[in-house]
Amino acid sequence: MEETTEEPPTSAVFLDNHHFSQVIFNSVEKFYVPGGDVTCYYSLTQHFVPRRKDWIGIFKVGWKSTREYFTFMWVTLPTDLNHEAAKQQEVRFKAYYLPKDDEHYQFCYVDQDGVIRGASIPFQFRPENEEDILVVTSQGEVEEIEQKNKELRKENQELKDSCASLQKQNSDQQAELQKKQDELEALKGANQKLEQEVQKQQDSWETELLPLKEQNLKLTSENEKLGIRVDQLQVQLSTREKEMEKLVQEDQDKTRQLEHLKKENGELFISLTTQRDHYNKLELTVQEMKLRETTAASKHQAIMDENFDLSRRLSENQMICDVLQREKEQLERENDLLRRENSRLLSYMGLNCESLPYQAHIPDQEGAAQNLGLAFGNPYSGIQESSDPGLKCYTCNADLAEEYFDHTLEQQHLQTLCLNCPICDKVFSVKEQQVFEDHVFCHSL
Repeated sequence: MEETTEEPPTSAVFLDNHHFSQVIFNSVEKFYVPGGDVTCYYSLTQHFVPRRKDWIGIFKVGWKSTREYFTFMWVTLPTDLNHEAAKQQEVRFKAYYLPKDDEHYQFCYVDQDGVIRGASIPFQFRPENEEDILVVTSQGEVEEIEQKNKELRKENQELKDSCASLQKQNSDQQAELQKKQDELEALKGANQKLEQEVQKQQDSWETELLPLKEQNLKLTSENEKLGIRVDQLQVQLSTREKEMEKLVQEDQDKTRQLEHLKKENGELFISLTTQRDHYNKLELTVQEMKLRETTAASKHQAIMDENFDLSRRLSENQMICDVLQREKEQLERENDLLRRENSRLLSYMGLNCESLPYQAHIPDQEGAAQNLGLAFGNPYSGIQESSDPGLKCYTCNADLAEEYFDHTLEQQHLQTLCLNCPICDKVFSVKEQQVFEDHVFCHSL
């Protein structure tokens, strides 16, 4: 640390040793050799924070306030207080600033409020006693000492040359000083005259200075009060600085927190972009599904329409089937009547079915033609010819063959001739097939 002409901050108030343990001085010697630099080693405790205006002074033992320092050096602020090496500090006092007597002194660490934060053990500035020194040298050390002696002799010769030059300069300066002394004597004579005039002037001013002295006393009293107030303000300033340091630390923490939030915001923005892309894909999928749903709805509607049409046709076919079933039942009843009539006629003629040389076979229900009547004609046709009107259609009175009566042909014939409504028994011709279907459908509405 460089020496400066700026005065360190001190306090006129005597302080106790309550805060002396916050800075600890290490490796303090009992005495230091005059004419050499002194290095002061100290360490900072964890509860103490150094500031820019802190300083270390050399005080004579018995001091009462921090203004009684002999010399001082500004401390160096560590770059990182959390680092262990930053707590170990040192300052170097130059030899020409150190005391020349053998009094007891001590190092004191003073903060920028003028408060003592640490004090060392006492020490002295005096040469070592030759009785206390035990010299043990080897051949190498002797050679090294001789080399140093040569260098010292050389340096001594240079110092002698320099001293001769300085003596010459001193003689020149002595002559110049004598000249200045003569001038000073002349100035002294003039000064005495001026002093007499000043004395006269002072006598006249004393009467004028009395009120000013009283005012000066008042100002001095006020100045002392202001000094006390300044000390109080310095304490308040120290407190405010601590609060400011705390606020700065909080601001740094908030800045780090803000940077962390910005990083999280960037990550959330990336996630949101990904979710938006996924949402757009989902929207496209939903639109495709809606399009498919519309297509499926139209297909379903077409199927429903087709199903309704098939249902209508099925209903119509069911009605036609019912009509045909009733006609079939009616034809079966009529066929039974014809069978009984045929049996009656055969019994009337004295014949039975088993005695006939040839009998018409009656087919099964699968639709084979059923022949009713005589195979070779009626042997009593001459007798009963007038009573047999012949076979006719029971619906349209058409003549049918006398040899055979085919029920299947009759049924086909009936179907080709007319269509009967199964509900209101209305008769339609075959040509009116569409009218018949519409008529039957109207009954279902």
